[in-house]
This record gives sequence, C-alpha cells and structure tokens, in this order.
Amino acid sequence: MTPEAQQMIAHIKDLIRKPEVTIDEGTPLVSSGLIDSMSLVDLLLKLEDLTHKRIPAGKVQPKDMDTVAKMFATAERVGKPRR
Repeated sequence: MTPEAQQMIAHIKDLIRKPEVTIDEGTPLVSSGLIDSMSLVDLLLKLEDLTHKRIPAGKVQPKDMDTVAKMFATAERVGKPRR
C-alpha cells in the first residue's frame, strides 16, 4: 500500500468516526453507506491534495469513489497535473 493510500485511509477514518471499522484499499465506502454523498467532496479534495492533480468533479461519479483503490485509479484517469 502506498503512503498516499495510507493517508487517505486515515482521513476516511477521521471522517466517519467509527474506530471499530477496518478499512483497506478495497473496502466499499459509498455502496456500503460508510461514506455519504456530502463527504465525497471532502474526499475528492483530499485526493487532489495527495495526488497533486486537479480532478474535475464533473468527471467523477460516486462509483469512482467507492474504494480507495478506485479513487486513485480515477485520479490517474481524469486528473490533470497542477500548475
């Protein structure tokens, strides 16, 4: 697991405030209800920060943010380098 993925998981744990939940790169977040639609904007901003890319919100759907692995794959697919 990359350091960026570890940082994202730590951020998600802070966001959901459920210490008993174990999260890894493949844990369903949106489809399981752990993350709601309002939290997706926060996660997208954190993803931009960790990847140093601008990620157009219009090109990202909730399914793209369902797991940490999908988040980083989406950033690679639609993200543009920051200037």
